[in-house]
Amino acid sequence: MSLNRTAKGIVLVPTLLLGGAFLAAGTWVDGPAAANRSLALTLGGILMGAGLLAQLLPESDPTPTDPNPDPNPDANPEP
Repeated sequence: MSLNRTAKGIVLVPTLLLGGAFLAAGTWVDGPAAANRSLALTLGGILMGAGLLAQLLPESDPTPTDPNPDPNPDANPEP
């Protein structure tokens, strides 16, 4: 399976959004979220790091093309 720019974007956006949400929950010091502060900060950091790390993966080379493509592939061959 090859990597491409679209797939990287599909991975990046949700991981950054979820990572940001977990980091925001981890910085909240009041209420019931304070008990899980370290868990939220850890998950947020992992998600943000994974999303950014996915951007560093090398893209695959494009598929080779035919050097002499047929200009009219639907035409009937001459007898």
